[in-house]
Amino acid sequence: VIPKFASCANGVSWFQQRGQWADNTAEPTPGMIIFFDWDDENGQDGLPDHVGIVQKVEAGIIHTIEGNSSDACKVKTYTVGYYELLGFGAPVY
Repeated sequence: VIPKFASCANGVSWFQQRGQWADNTAEPTPGMIIFFDWDDENGQDGLPDHVGIVQKVEAGIIHTIEGNSSDACKVKTYTVGYYELLGFGAPVY
């Protein structure tokens, strides 16, 4: 349902190859895998840099669970369509 992957790029590719990918304009649903393309010192490069799990979406706000966030597991929030969202893997549970 969800592959094991060490590279975010491998995770994105896995979902895309199976037609289980939504771009960053989609409003995700709980359980989707969210991928980020951070705007760092080199700008955005279209490659995934980080991954998390969508917990819920309320009033256009995406609530996520993310590991490796300042060396901790955190609940974070983003607006739907936020520019650093690359897209979403949609597992078939």
